[in-house]
Amino acid sequence: MERMNPLDAAFLDAEDEDPHTSMAIASVAIFEGAAPKHDVMLDVLRKALPRIPRYRQKVRTLPYDLGRPLWVDDPNFSLEYHVRRTALPMPGTMAQLRALVSRQMAQRLDRERPLWEVWVIEGLADGGWALLSKVHHCMVDGVSGTDLLRVVLEPEDGPVPPDDAWTPQALPSTARVTASAVANLILDPLRGVNALRRSLLAPRPFLARLADTGRGSLTLLRTVWPAQGSSLSGPIGKQRRYEWARASLPDVKTVRTAFGGTVNDVVLTIISAGFRSLLEARGEALDPHAVRSLVPVSLRAPGQEGIMDNRVSLLLPFLPIEIENPVERLAEVRRRMNDLKSSKEAVAGGAMSSLAAFEPFPLVSLGIRLGSHLPQRTVITVTTNVPGPRKQLQLEGHPLRELYPYVPISSTVRVGIAIFSYCDQLTLGITGDYDTATDLEVLSTAIESDLARLVKAAKPASRRAG
Repeated sequence: MERMNPLDAAFLDAEDEDPHTSMAIASVAIFEGAAPKHDVMLDVLRKALPRIPRYRQKVRTLPYDLGRPLWVDDPNFSLEYHVRRTALPMPGTMAQLRALVSRQMAQRLDRERPLWEVWVIEGLADGGWALLSKVHHCMVDGVSGTDLLRVVLEPEDGPVPPDDAWTPQALPSTARVTASAVANLILDPLRGVNALRRSLLAPRPFLARLADTGRGSLTLLRTVWPAQGSSLSGPIGKQRRYEWARASLPDVKTVRTAFGGTVNDVVLTIISAGFRSLLEARGEALDPHAVRSLVPVSLRAPGQEGIMDNRVSLLLPFLPIEIENPVERLAEVRRRMNDLKSSKEAVAGGAMSSLAAFEPFPLVSLGIRLGSHLPQRTVITVTTNVPGPRKQLQLEGHPLRELYPYVPISSTVRVGIAIFSYCDQLTLGITGDYDTATDLEVLSTAIESDLARLVKAAKPASRRAG
């Protein structure tokens, strides 16, 4: 058995306390040709399972939240339960596909089983098919989710293992896990002291990290101040809407080269245009403090890419929706992101996650559960950008044509955006609350048109630079 890290456990707690939320993330992969037969898909997943052991494990919680939940082998694991099949009604449009995805993602995963599902979706209008890969956020973040995609779409050579090739470990008894939790309640603070002692043996880097954490904590404290109220924030229901936008990665890089910054800066710029258009269409003011976004930052060190858990911190910039000119808006995004990076905000967030590993879990869990019931007006949206595979992938000879991400929303966040790159494509998956975000197409259309404006502006700038 293996303990969850504090951030993984937080995603479970957050879902427990919000009856309107499923904390599952997903990808929607669109392939060419007819879908493989069901037994072929089972063999593809069966072959991948030895490389992703978490897919045969389920969550075991502890009595009275004495410790972080455990990952334990599922003695009743059945691959057939997790691999499912459905079809779109004619004519099989992309809008119908998005509607199906939104309905599936609104449903919670079964906590009594491993927290993932794969849906083969037939009946696309052009003769293609789609694969919806759904997994709970407590299992993976965006980076490790991308690694899982590669495992399935880049299988190792060799025979398909038989169903009985895997033997689950015996489930631990309640007495054993309780005793282990009590021991960790005693030992975790001691481990924290030992970690501090080891840090003091190398005082210079320790003091530098301490200074960075202090600076970042001051920046994080400023985000407690609520954002300006708008229709983007408020109570949400159980059902979801799903929209997407497309962009050319070479176009994004053309803009970056012409005006500076990063790919993520360009993406945040066009997303800001999307929220600007959305609020304008709703007749609302374009207040500079209306849209604060949670921007996850990966904390994975080299060599940790294949580890299945969450290793992220965050930045919390206001998106400059008040600026109409896209080039000026990009410059402001760059300035704000550089300021946040230099403030070490992400360092402070990572330090807080690390410290939580040494705190008594009953107190950490109680804090998360109580906090989920407090009014939340700090974070208005989430914009998470995950770099994906740069080479063409395929499944059983079917080329992967497009790949779209899905990010969950919760609390008072009514719209969230996930960004994914694949080959020379950049796709943005937009999740919205069903009742209060009926106009997501306004946002997606504005994102695409604003990138076109930036590319047009970048061409003269590139010629002048040359």
